[in-house]
Amino acid sequence: MSRWLFDLGNSRLKCAPLHADGGIGEVLAIGHDGGAFAEGWQARLPARIEAAYVASVAAPALRVQLLDALAARSGRIGIAGTQRAWQGVRIAYAEPARLGVDRFLSLLAARARGGAWLVVGVGTALTIDLLDADGRHHGGRIAPSPTLMREALQARAVQLPAQGGRYREFAGDTDDALASGCLGAALALVERSREAARRLCAGPVSLLLHGGGAGALLPQLADAVHDPALVLHGLACWARVEAQARS
Repeated sequence: MSRWLFDLGNSRLKCAPLHADGGIGEVLAIGHDGGAFAEGWQARLPARIEAAYVASVAAPALRVQLLDALAARSGRIGIAGTQRAWQGVRIAYAEPARLGVDRFLSLLAARARGGAWLVVGVGTALTIDLLDADGRHHGGRIAPSPTLMREALQARAVQLPAQGGRYREFAGDTDDALASGCLGAALALVERSREAARRLCAGPVSLLLHGGGAGALLPQLADAVHDPALVLHGLACWARVEAQARS
């Protein structure tokens, strides 16, 4: 028997065992198309689970598929939701439910590290959130990710490739120009946000990147901390408190 964490995002389900010390084990990633999981996905899940902790920003139908699969395996399922205040984190949204649970959990994970953080998630969307050293969330931004920008361009101009190219300050061919423009737009938004964060916090603000597309930005953000499993780490924080409340 074991405890597992499940992060159902817009393109992948990520899951990992939750250790007794609050750490997480090896992360398993399962793709989906927004309506159904990849073939054979249930066979990749553990056969029996003592407790499952779930965070989801995916479509309701996909979430139901996951919960049905977990109900057959798990004695208990906990579903994380955004809270106005939780373990020292106070979010800026007047309506907590409008802040995606993935962003909320990433703030919990950032809070556990201590200090002020600009938390940047790079997935289908590019999300940016500022958390100061006292745990106050100052709000954030949402924009298309570089990958989504490329896909949107190709949708309107099919001759433009949706992938390929390298980042350059001034590109000498179309593939590199596309990569440079879309990555550059994301980098500019991150840097502008970081400068505003420094002024608001009156001091240094560290940069924390997560999400499947974060790797493309990292070479241009040498001082960034990269945590691909940040949402799962936040879910582990949430699960610890939820388990204590039940005991």
